[in-house]
Amino acid sequence: MSQNQEVPAKVVVLLSKLLTSWRWLVLVLLTAPNMLLAQLAPRSQASAKLAPALQTAAAQQGTRTVRVSVRDKAAFQLWMRQYLPGAQVSQPSASARTLLVAGLNATTLVQLAACPWVDFVDVPDRRAHEERRLSNSDLSVNAISALHARFPQLRGQGLTVSVKEQPFDPNDIDLRGRVTTAGIFPGPASDHATGMATLIGGAGNSDPLGRGVAAAVRLTTSNFARLLPDDGQQLAQAGVSVQNHSYGVGIENYYGVEAQEYDRQCQQFPALLHIFSSGNAGTLASPSGIYQGIAGFANISGQFKMSKNTLTVGATDPSGQVSALSSRGPAHDGRVKPELVAHGEGGSSESAALVSGLSLLLQQTYRDQHNGALPPAALVKAVLLNSADDLGRPEVDHLSGFGQADALGAVATMRNGQFFAGTATQGVDQVYTLTVPAGQQQLKATLTWSDPAAAANAASALINDLDVELVAVGSGQRWRPWVLSSFPRADSLALPARRRADHLNNVEQITLALPGAGTYELHVRGFAVPQGPQTFSLAYEINAPGLTWVKPARPDNLKPGTPNTLRWQWSGSAAATARLEYRPVGRSQWREVNPAVVLAQKRFAWFVPDTTTLAQLRLVAGSSVFVSDTFSIVRPLALQVGYTCSDETLLHWPRVPGAGTYQLYQLGSTYLVPFAQTTDTALVLNRSQMQARYYAVAPILRGRAVAPSLTIDYSSQGTACYFRSFLVRQLVDEVVRFDVVLGSVYRLRSATLERLGPAGYEAVQAIRPITQTSFAFSDQPPVAGRYLYRVRLDNVVGQSFYSQPEEAYLLSTGAAQAYPNPVLAGEKLSLVANTAAPMSVRLFDALGRLQREALVDGLINRVDTDGLKPGLYLLRVQMAEQAVQTIRVVIQ
Repeated sequence: MSQNQEVPAKVVVLLSKLLTSWRWLVLVLLTAPNMLLAQLAPRSQASAKLAPALQTAAAQQGTRTVRVSVRDKAAFQLWMRQYLPGAQVSQPSASARTLLVAGLNATTLVQLAACPWVDFVDVPDRRAHEERRLSNSDLSVNAISALHARFPQLRGQGLTVSVKEQPFDPNDIDLRGRVTTAGIFPGPASDHATGMATLIGGAGNSDPLGRGVAAAVRLTTSNFARLLPDDGQQLAQAGVSVQNHSYGVGIENYYGVEAQEYDRQCQQFPALLHIFSSGNAGTLASPSGIYQGIAGFANISGQFKMSKNTLTVGATDPSGQVSALSSRGPAHDGRVKPELVAHGEGGSSESAALVSGLSLLLQQTYRDQHNGALPPAALVKAVLLNSADDLGRPEVDHLSGFGQADALGAVATMRNGQFFAGTATQGVDQVYTLTVPAGQQQLKATLTWSDPAAAANAASALINDLDVELVAVGSGQRWRPWVLSSFPRADSLALPARRRADHLNNVEQITLALPGAGTYELHVRGFAVPQGPQTFSLAYEINAPGLTWVKPARPDNLKPGTPNTLRWQWSGSAAATARLEYRPVGRSQWREVNPAVVLAQKRFAWFVPDTTTLAQLRLVAGSSVFVSDTFSIVRPLALQVGYTCSDETLLHWPRVPGAGTYQLYQLGSTYLVPFAQTTDTALVLNRSQMQARYYAVAPILRGRAVAPSLTIDYSSQGTACYFRSFLVRQLVDEVVRFDVVLGSVYRLRSATLERLGPAGYEAVQAIRPITQTSFAFSDQPPVAGRYLYRVRLDNVVGQSFYSQPEEAYLLSTGAAQAYPNPVLAGEKLSLVANTAAPMSVRLFDALGRLQREALVDGLINRVDTDGLKPGLYLLRVQMAEQAVQTIRVVIQ
């Protein structure tokens, strides 16, 4: 300190007070120099501790609230009491190092940033937004439907997922019976959140396409209004092992307090996996950071997604290519983000949800093989990234990360135990041996670890730096992982990956094409482990040549007469072709669909034959034949309600060619369950069976139920006891006509139109027998006036069913009448006219004095009688080009 600098008076007073008590002596010695520095720190140094959004806010007027990362909570609070006593400090998270400070202005914000106990001043909770609504889900793109067909026991049972955004609908029938604490869900429910919950764990109760990835998982909700992690202990007590985050804020390119807290929580709860959507800002540029202004890169939507130990997922379209709007990397410090992509027709929200569901199945696979223990989240991450299919530029890139999620490959890796777990220390090698058979297409290995949280706003977030290397034992040849350029230029970021040591990411991947047969070693070494020892996970796969069908899988139904995309996985030559063939089950002859399908394209658009059958496809490449699962080609059924009476309900559906039997399903406590089989195309539910409101039906082809219908709630289909509608065709007319629509004519004998008369309802017209569900009635009453009608249905056992009454007016063209007449004073008088033209209406009392006057336009109009005395009145109606009509009206 120079001689002309003096100790501020506040510091002198503080020191004198502390020295009076020996208990504060140590704290004085530690804090006094730092407090001096806080008062003397240059403004530029303080600004460096501010989040990008706060650096401009520091010059603005008004008060604000910020989030701070501190080194020592007690020392910071003492500093605040002395220097910023007007600010309020609270603790918004379980971490004592993350605090909330309210009541700051532009000056005190900079002063806070200068505090020696403050590492970083961050923005508090911003308004999160859903990353687009659910649009369409095709589980075949990521081989999830094929996984369901091959491993039906993998459904996520015994696990719990949290959907953090707005609350989903706990009463959705696809989530039925599996929502925890559903009674305390906040409302109203979000369609987006319900869609995400359905993608993760939908049971398919509403529709076969409503099945999610993990159809037996338990689900709970959390609010994204709080962007910090939820309380880890509460998540653990609820059994949550995966939390899905399909939301974002603006593009934020720095390692903030939220990212720090997520990394910290992942270390505290190693089995908990957080999965984020990357965002839908793929064409935009970052407003801050070293990648500022570079369009199409570094546009991840939220600094919490900069965390190292979580997983960020981008979106691909149905063709498997990265969507234009999917946010891409790198992260603020050049790390790979997103690490993975998955199909998301509506955006990266759906992609994250699919990967959350797949992560649950990987956890279940590991748990079932390890006495109920859950895998480390780092292992699940390693398996997902190692099994991913490469997209775009070879190996890793900043658009798709390590590639497209592959459910079949990921579960195979976990089931087969193709992974290692170890602990790294400084400078020590861990060695793992692999044997590669001859003729393999690729060897791939991925190293991941849960890294300690870095300091908020760290330029590079990596703390413990591990290295992986592949060594061929026989030749001694070595291969390093693939690494991307992180230099802040668009052309540099677009460069292909090259092999070198990675000192930036806590994920490293090595691939080796066409590996020679022999023994290989994977070396994991602690390059720099200042906070060790560091646990890690290492997944690998050795890919043999071959083809695996993905779509159609066994449960699939392809709609006849429509285009559909066939999918398969191929490991082999990029130039290889095969003949695609099709046959209905039961036929020996295969029909050629295409003579030379390129196998490396992994998909083919097929126009499905307009037929109803079980069928198979096959790809023939030389002597190799790859046959698909047996699938169905059936036009989806439409289950309908014929009638819903007090004692029974009729369900019916169209006949399916070739189906002699039909399977009915009823929604149980959680899932659709088989209820009854029938050879008819109708089924009558009795009163006890009507307690279950939801039903579906599927045709049975060759002993197999296929292509279930949409599930309907029979009580909400608009069909009462036979009647769908009974409506007057024209409310006012010279002839009264009605249209009737029934749900069914099942067991009906006749239909009768009845008109209300002095002695009750009397038959007007009858139809016998009833052969159609739609028909018409007409009537010509003896005099003009207002009439009530209903329809009576009689069945073959003598029961009668009645429609609701309908009102109609019989009037000649151009005629008018008033109802009710007499009318009570103060009630509305209805003027009914059989005309489409406007009318002039005037109401006079018995002395000829005008009481009401209006120009009206309509068949039925209202005349106000408020304030009129009882007596006789004259209502005069003038229609276009007609004589004035006078109607005597009595008001009582």
